[in-house]
Amino acid sequence: MTDLKYDVAGIGNALVDVIADADDKFLTANGIEKGSMTLIDDKRADELYGRMGQAVEMSGGSCANTIAGLASLGGKGAFFGKVKRDQLGDVFMHDIAALGVDFPARPASAGAPTGRCLILVTPDAQRSMNTFLGAAQKLGPDDIDEATIRAAAITYMEGYLWDQPDAKEAFLKAAKIAHDAGRLVSLTLSDSFCVDRYRDEFRRLAKDEVDLLFANEAEILSLYQTDVFDEALQKVRADCKFAALTRSEAGAVIVADGEVHVVDADKVAKVVDTTGAGDLFAAGFLYGLTRGKDPVTCGRLGALAAAEVISHYGPRPQVSLAKLAKEKGLA
Repeated sequence: MTDLKYDVAGIGNALVDVIADADDKFLTANGIEKGSMTLIDDKRADELYGRMGQAVEMSGGSCANTIAGLASLGGKGAFFGKVKRDQLGDVFMHDIAALGVDFPARPASAGAPTGRCLILVTPDAQRSMNTFLGAAQKLGPDDIDEATIRAAAITYMEGYLWDQPDAKEAFLKAAKIAHDAGRLVSLTLSDSFCVDRYRDEFRRLAKDEVDLLFANEAEILSLYQTDVFDEALQKVRADCKFAALTRSEAGAVIVADGEVHVVDADKVAKVVDTTGAGDLFAAGFLYGLTRGKDPVTCGRLGALAAAEVISHYGPRPQVSLAKLAKEKGLA
């Protein structure tokens, strides 16, 4: 379509990630469920931050990571998220602008500070996330710019938004605008514990509202309340025109118009930190889709992006994904 300005418009929690090493003993001592995302208040955030070891701080947030990956591949993105005009908020806005991503939502001048996610990475590379949403939870329908959504080929949203009523309304407003404009709507389920909280609503969304669903194996099993992946696969195949299901080292399974495609994971010399793996898989997949690539190539782009991000600390690429894609003949 000639009036497209963006490949993807993302909507999600604007957060700054604080990442530190930890062992299982630390998780147990601090009541942290391994591999989960837990919402915490400002007091708990301050306490946990004080107990963490040496940390790396960088802009993050699931959907924002995806848009960052899209930009690294050469795509054009916009991102809707809420920060406060404070030190961390300024860092977030600087980082996303430096990527060439448009950030239409205005920062808050008062209220809760910019949100942060405290991420503990254990030696097995699993990440346990403790999220203080702060200003991010103030994202609402008024922050959604209709012109931006209409100008994006795909509107992509994170399931974490369902935890906040105003953000949920922003999600639904954007989806309607996108569909009315003949665009695609995509959703990532975000976290199996998030699915547990909103299973019925997510199943309705997957069946009736979403054109492309992203989920990892734990999330899709939770969505359909089964322990058998093939059972979940058949159910999502019936519900969704398009679904991309990631399975860690087992690769990914892509459902496209009833057909099922298996994509191998890219090899990684050493898995350092799985933070952002699903986010970057989505980035590669969405980039491929907006370039008219077939489902398998989209999945290979996703696998390439995910492999890069799990080879180092942090949820965003450290090298040009566009260059990597070109080297592999995927550009």
